[in-house]
Amino acid sequence: MSKGATSYLNSLRNIGIIAHIDAGKTTLTERILYYTDKIYRMGEVHEGTATMDFMPEEQERGITIASACTSCEWDDGVINIIDTPGHVDFTIEVERSLRVLDGAVGVFCAVGGVEPQSETVWRQSEKFNVPKIALINKMDRLGADFKAVLKSMRERLNATPVMLVVPLGEGDEFYALADVLTLERLDFDQESEGREYTRTPLAGDELAFAEEWREKVLEIVADRDDEIMELYLAGEEIPIDQIKECIRKATLDLSITPVFCGSALKNVGVQCVLDGVFDYLPNPLNVPAPNVIRKNTSEAEELVVSPESPLGALAFKVYMDDGRKMVLARVYSGTLRSGDSVQNITQGKKEKPARLYRLHASHREQVDEARAGEIVALAGMKFAKTGDSLATEANPYLLENITGYRPVISRALEPANSEEADKLDEVLEKLLLEDPTLQYEQNPETGQRVISGMGELHLEVVVDRLRREYHVAPRVGNPQVVYQETITGIGSAFEEFDRELGDKRHYGYASLTVSPRERDSGNVVRFGFDTSQWPEAWLEAVEQGVKDGLQCGVIKGYPVQDVEVVITDIKRNEHSSEPGYRMAAGMALKAALGSAAPELLEPIMDVEISVPDENVGDAISLLGAKGAKVENLFDRAGLKMVQALAPMCSLFGFSTDLRSATQGRAGLVIQFLRFDTLS
Repeated sequence: MSKGATSYLNSLRNIGIIAHIDAGKTTLTERILYYTDKIYRMGEVHEGTATMDFMPEEQERGITIASACTSCEWDDGVINIIDTPGHVDFTIEVERSLRVLDGAVGVFCAVGGVEPQSETVWRQSEKFNVPKIALINKMDRLGADFKAVLKSMRERLNATPVMLVVPLGEGDEFYALADVLTLERLDFDQESEGREYTRTPLAGDELAFAEEWREKVLEIVADRDDEIMELYLAGEEIPIDQIKECIRKATLDLSITPVFCGSALKNVGVQCVLDGVFDYLPNPLNVPAPNVIRKNTSEAEELVVSPESPLGALAFKVYMDDGRKMVLARVYSGTLRSGDSVQNITQGKKEKPARLYRLHASHREQVDEARAGEIVALAGMKFAKTGDSLATEANPYLLENITGYRPVISRALEPANSEEADKLDEVLEKLLLEDPTLQYEQNPETGQRVISGMGELHLEVVVDRLRREYHVAPRVGNPQVVYQETITGIGSAFEEFDRELGDKRHYGYASLTVSPRERDSGNVVRFGFDTSQWPEAWLEAVEQGVKDGLQCGVIKGYPVQDVEVVITDIKRNEHSSEPGYRMAAGMALKAALGSAAPELLEPIMDVEISVPDENVGDAISLLGAKGAKVENLFDRAGLKMVQALAPMCSLFGFSTDLRSATQGRAGLVIQFLRFDTLS
């Protein structure tokens, strides 16, 4: 790799901002853009003017719905930032982003601490081995307690937080920050909106306070570095650069989390986070290169992260921009140039990105090429979908796909007339391209259109976009729960298909058995006999007939999960054909499922309520009336936390009922847990 390429990759950071809703992610991003001169006036979430929340639906609700991407420069380095949603209905947006990021900044409210969605996205980042630093935000709020946040990080996230910047005062008494490593006080000038800040040596009680925290940092780094341990035990001064290097190594191997604090809204502490991004988070060379499968040989190998390597890129998001399809892609290796012909390895089709853009929220800057490590938007891609791999014919690298989520709620749409029906179908196809968690189907008999998604808010946003962006206003039915089916017993069946279709006779025979598997372990379809003597096309037809049949169960026609299907025998005659075997296998599966004690599974939701002591009884009574099971009750930040499991069907309108029962004093988070029976 050339020296210039290495220098460029060393100075690049691809990071995400992750947290619970309302922890201050988007506010932090606004300040980062302002202090890096990307914008010249800071927008505010509560005013609906945040740069990164550019969708009207985001501005009205004051939340992030779609991940927004931007890039900026700080101290001769480049940061690509993705501001991710905090609401549980949009969890897949976070998952898609984490899949392509090298590092992340976790934002925690100094009052709320580790909240449910904070925990969810943190666990997602652990799954993808994403190193993180953390910001304890809103130190100026009444009830702020950074020590309680550190405790909840240890207990709920199993993290090892290391405080590098501590607050001087909390809540109404919060007035400055202390740098634990340099033992300096940081004062942020409010006349310059925090752009200017001063460092002065700490003294007195402030110094003693910071030294306590510095001692804790030294104990942690000494445990991880023998040279530092010797200096520490000898009572000698340890160079700050050496401490930072040790912290960086431990951050990259996910054993510690550097923690900063401040108030993004009050413009305090943001520059410390920016410095921390470059001091402790990885560049593209510091993270393991993704493993790929070479599609023409099915051999696994590791990409070489270099602009000179063969191209390997992943399309991690598709969205529509003024009616044109745009594809967000992370380039892992090689260089992608506008106008070059590339291969969509996932779909086996050629693509030609006409233009490449660096993104700044809803704005974009055209570039000629994207090198390894960069995140860009591609225009002119005809076939690309979320999760597709882009490479070359000579090196057909297939990266790990991005998995989707199963919808839990649906709503019926009824267009006003046939003209609107055609437009509705066209628009929904576009929305499906953007959002893999959205599903759409049309009943061929009734013509009814049904959309399914991750929650009530998810579908509300879809309907809002239909009306606002595309001027389609269908009548919308009440929310309906999406179920799954499974079996609780063992069943077997055989079926023979022998009839004329058109002017040709088709024959097929299949026998099979079905048995239940552990919950959420997925379906398995396998052959239980020697297949070597059978044509591959017939075997594939039988297998496909079974897989198609698993998409439509025998109780109410919902998809079937957690079933093992063993195909025990097939027979042949002179009319044997692929359609015959596919039909016979599907018929046998239906009969076997019907004899195996089929069962309906409903979406079970994880419910967490935060409520004052005097309203705990009201909240628990309401949960009981909804058929929920209370699992846990504990204290956090002066409130009682009630954790429960509840069936989705009982939670429609629950937030309104809870507000009424507690005089609006309760907080509520509901997220999907699994498809199951609540017993």
